[in-house]
Amino acid sequence: MPQPTQARDRGCKRRERPDPSGSKCVIIVPGGSNPMRNSWRLPAGDIPPLCNSSFSKSKLSLGWGWEKIEVFPFSQAHAMPSNALDVQHLGQWIGRTEACSDLIDAGKASALAATLDVNASLLEGDPLPLLWHWIYFWSMSPASLAGPDGHAQRGGFLPPVTLPRRMWAGSRVSFPGALPVGVIAERNSLIKSVNVKQGKSGPLVFVTVAHEIAVNGQPVIFEEHDIVYRDPLQAGDAPAVPKAAPTDAQWSQQIVPDPVLLFRYSALTFNGHRIHYDRTYVTEVEGYPGLIVHGPLVATLLIGLAVRELPGREITSFVFRAVSPLFDIEPFSVHGRLLEDGRSVTLWAANARGELAMQAEASLA
Repeated sequence: MPQPTQARDRGCKRRERPDPSGSKCVIIVPGGSNPMRNSWRLPAGDIPPLCNSSFSKSKLSLGWGWEKIEVFPFSQAHAMPSNALDVQHLGQWIGRTEACSDLIDAGKASALAATLDVNASLLEGDPLPLLWHWIYFWSMSPASLAGPDGHAQRGGFLPPVTLPRRMWAGSRVSFPGALPVGVIAERNSLIKSVNVKQGKSGPLVFVTVAHEIAVNGQPVIFEEHDIVYRDPLQAGDAPAVPKAAPTDAQWSQQIVPDPVLLFRYSALTFNGHRIHYDRTYVTEVEGYPGLIVHGPLVATLLIGLAVRELPGREITSFVFRAVSPLFDIEPFSVHGRLLEDGRSVTLWAANARGELAMQAEASLA
């Protein structure tokens, strides 16, 4: 078994060789005076010189000849303050990192093509379509550690925010290179910022995670991912009315979402969030009118529209911001327009009433 190594000044982590049969994720956390996790203790030979025998590790066999091993310090993983919106405490997660590797296999890509109902026969060496990297680098938390919303319990890599509603608020993505099908890719992630704000409906916590995806040490994707946490809807709360979407589209496509589409995308991204497939939970617990369409799925449809309408043009960066949720109970539409400079594309998604759901922009080479 590979030996853990000291992770600069970040305490303890376990590095493992990429496995061509699947993905591996290792969580890296700050050290502590009495680090422990569950009851499976590290053998003496597995403990980095900086650490001591008070370290424990959680070992989960994931099948196909690979496993996930996590090392946590007791002081970070278990000692939660009574006020989980304590800015100083949540700020301790800034700088936490996670390293993953995954095989960019053609099977998953073909499954996403079928899910999106697009004709894409991808062979080894072909460039993966833009934003399809979101179906790789799964974070596979054990089922016993799932929270009530289906996500992994918080306080490991992501900070322990107790506000129950979690949404993908937006991303900024650049593509310095192509991500080929069939390669082993590495993703290094960093908690870049944690901000607590007061919104009209109550407190909000914004967490920004920076990702770098590389192949043989060469970066091919840079991404900043914004996550927002908020209070639950209260009885009698009037939903915010989204602003009207633009009406000057050059290209448009109508999408009819259904539970099968949302289930397939959840499965391909190993996303256990119940708002996308559990109608009873999303309507009775979180108070939404229907299953919620994944933000990254909408973003993928938007960039796919631009790629189809601008054959031969290279997209170098993409930015999107979720404005209001879309649901499986009605159709929605994606739209785009090439701007006058010839190097920028504005894109948006709208619900069945013409209200803005997502705003995006793509830059062209």
